[in-house]
Amino acid sequence: MDYENWYIMQCPLNPNYVCPFYGTNGIYDFEETRQSPQDVNRIMALVDVEFAHYYTELQGFGVPRVITRNIFRDIVTYVLRNEGNFTGTTAQKTNQLFNAYRRDNPGAFVVLLGFGVPNSLINQIFRDIIEFTLENLEASPSPPVTGWSQWEDLGGILTSAPAVSSWQSNRLDVFGRGQNNALWHKWWDGRSWSGWEDLGGILTSAPTAVSWGSNRIDVFGRGQNNALWHKWWDGRSWSNWEDLGGILTSAPAVSSWSANRLDVFARGQNNALWHKWWDGRSWSIWEDLGGILTSAPAAVSWGPNRIDVFGRGQNQSLWHKWWDGRRWSSWEDLGGGSISSGPAAATTGFNRLEIFARGQRNELLFRTWNGNRWSGWQSLGGVLTSEPAAVSWGGNRLDVFARGQNNHLWHIWRG
Repeated sequence: MDYENWYIMQCPLNPNYVCPFYGTNGIYDFEETRQSPQDVNRIMALVDVEFAHYYTELQGFGVPRVITRNIFRDIVTYVLRNEGNFTGTTAQKTNQLFNAYRRDNPGAFVVLLGFGVPNSLINQIFRDIIEFTLENLEASPSPPVTGWSQWEDLGGILTSAPAVSSWQSNRLDVFGRGQNNALWHKWWDGRSWSGWEDLGGILTSAPTAVSWGSNRIDVFGRGQNNALWHKWWDGRSWSNWEDLGGILTSAPAVSSWSANRLDVFARGQNNALWHKWWDGRSWSIWEDLGGILTSAPAAVSWGPNRIDVFGRGQNQSLWHKWWDGRRWSSWEDLGGGSISSGPAAATTGFNRLEIFARGQRNELLFRTWNGNRWSGWQSLGGVLTSEPAAVSWGGNRLDVFARGQNNHLWHIWRG
C-alpha cells in the first residue's frame, strides 16, 4: 500500500486543517502557526525520546514510523497554534485541546483506526502528546544563573537517571544504568574524566551512591526481583552485588551521617517512604515512614545523626521529612510550584541544603535552605530527560548531572 498517498486521502477538506504530510499548501505550512519551525523541531526532539515506546507500539499494528511521526508533529503544531485559545490548568487545557483536535483534525484518528489501533490507545497517545507539548511550550536552553557553568556533554548512553558521590576534594564518581541494564561508572580524578566502565548487575532502576570515607563508595539499585541491591568499592576492588530485600517501586536514595553508617530510602508498594539502615555491624529491617510519593526519594545529611529526605507528592510539589537525632518529623509541603521528576539533594555546609529537580519544561530547577528559610525555585536551563543527581565536594562547590536529550550524561557545576 502507498501509505503516504493513502494518508493524504484521509485529510479532511477543511481549509483550516494542516495535513500532517503536506499542509494546506502542499508543504508543511509553518506560516499558519504562531510558532517557528524551531519550536516544533525542539519539541519533536523531546517527543522522539519521551515517547519512543509509542513508536514501537504503533509499529506493532503496522503503522509505519513516518506516519506516526507526522501525526505526532501535527499534534505538536496544533497545540502550539491553538493553546492560547484555552485557559486553566495543564490538565484542563489538555482536555480542551484534545476535544478541539479531535473535532478539527479527524483524519489522524481515522488513519490509526484504519490500522486497527484501539480507540482507547489513540486517545491516550494523543492526550499524552498534547500534555507533553503544553509542558514544554517555553522550554529553552536558557543561560544559567550567575556562578554556574554552561552544560557539558560527558557522553555515554544512559537508560536511567545518573547518581554521583564524592570521597575527597575534587573527586567525582558518577554512575548510571547502561543499555545492557548493568551499572556503569565514570569518574573525575581532579584533572580529567575517565572512560565508562561496566560494573555488572541487572538494574531495574536508576542507581544511587554515597561515600562515608576516603576511597569508599556504596552504590544501590533495584534488582530484577524489585529488591534493594548493594555494591561497594573498598579502595582496592569492587564487591559482588548483595541482595538486601524489600519490594521497591522506585529507585533508592542513600545518605551517610558518619563513618560506616548508611541510611537507604525508597518508595514501597503502598507508595510510602521506606527506610533501611546499616549501623556498622548489621542491616536493620525495613521501616515504613509514611507519606504518598509520586517519585523516587532523595536523601542527604549535613551533620551527625541528621537526615533530610525529599520526594514529590501527589500534588507534584516538593515534600520534605527529616530525622533530628531523636525522631522523624511529619511531612511538610514546600510548595513553590510543580516539578516533573523526583528531586536530588546536596549540602554545602551545616544546616544548608541544595535541592534540584526537573521543571515542567524539562529544565533544571534549583532551590536552597540557608538555615532560616527556603528560596524559590530558580532555573538552570538545559533539557533533562531524567531526574538530576547532585553532590558537593567542598565549600560552595556543587556538581549536578542528568541525562540529556541524546541520552548522554550532562554536567553543570558551581564554585
